[in-house]
Amino acid sequence: MTLGPLVVTYAHDARERAVVAEVLGDATEVVWLTELTGPDRTAALQRAAVVLARNTGQELGPDEAALIGGARLLQFVTAGVDHIPLTRLPSALPIAANRGGYAEPMAEHALAMALAAAKRLLVEHAALATGAFNQFTPNRMLAGGVCAILGYGGIGRAVARLMRAIGMRIHALNRHGAGDDLVDWMGGSDRLDALLAAADVLVIAAPLTPATRGLIGAPELARMKDDAILINLARGEIVDEAALYRHLQAHPRFTACLDAWWIEPVRHGAFRMDQPFLGLPNVIGSPHNSATVAGSRETALRRALENCRRVLAGEMPRHLVGDDERMR
Repeated sequence: MTLGPLVVTYAHDARERAVVAEVLGDATEVVWLTELTGPDRTAALQRAAVVLARNTGQELGPDEAALIGGARLLQFVTAGVDHIPLTRLPSALPIAANRGGYAEPMAEHALAMALAAAKRLLVEHAALATGAFNQFTPNRMLAGGVCAILGYGGIGRAVARLMRAIGMRIHALNRHGAGDDLVDWMGGSDRLDALLAAADVLVIAAPLTPATRGLIGAPELARMKDDAILINLARGEIVDEAALYRHLQAHPRFTACLDAWWIEPVRHGAFRMDQPFLGLPNVIGSPHNSATVAGSRETALRRALENCRRVLAGEMPRHLVGDDERMR
């Protein structure tokens, strides 16, 4: 049986088109949906063996989502798909997120945030500006401590490699309790309390799902060490915003490093917070730019295309999104 084409639903520049051609080779025909209109567009979607998309909610019309029900895979180039209306898509359509697509730069960002917090870089920079020279105020070593990783997938493994390199022990948790040789302690979803209690640094790298929304609230924060460092690379909604703010106020030695926020431009059309986090000295913020480095978009595209190629070769895709992960 001849497979249908790989249909790309969003616009690519010349370099990205070259990457698509390089990775796929002669595995299948590639159709660029943005170049088609009317019946040609409909026919392409109906014939698609694999669909490569960024956000089908924006790239497919109201009646077009149903047309890709016969595809073998809908592959997103984004790592997080919680903001995409997956429930509008055919229920039997296999859907894959690009998990780990941007892992390495995100892991570096986590390391930078952890070191900035442990070494009090922002606090002492601000103090110097006032004339204070706190040479003998202690900062911290991370070596010998525990880096706890909530969501041990591609990002988690990249974080583990860097944190082990500076001498941290790695504790990790994912739904399946499946680790590797980078991990000193591994748990499933039922071991969250143990993970939090051990953490000197907690890196949140889990996808936002119905199960992880609000997972870290006041009781969970209370189980952490008073001087722990919480780093959120994933989604703001995994952490209870008000509870985190109150915890930071009550525990000045606790630091929150926030790359992910509760209301963000890409997902929500605006940036805002309900609590004035940036007025606290024990908060380090960045504009969800942990993956924004030169070349990261191409690397992520290559990883998404490799998953597409697996399916075109008759293999099982990786990083499938389960029904229980789809946001309503």
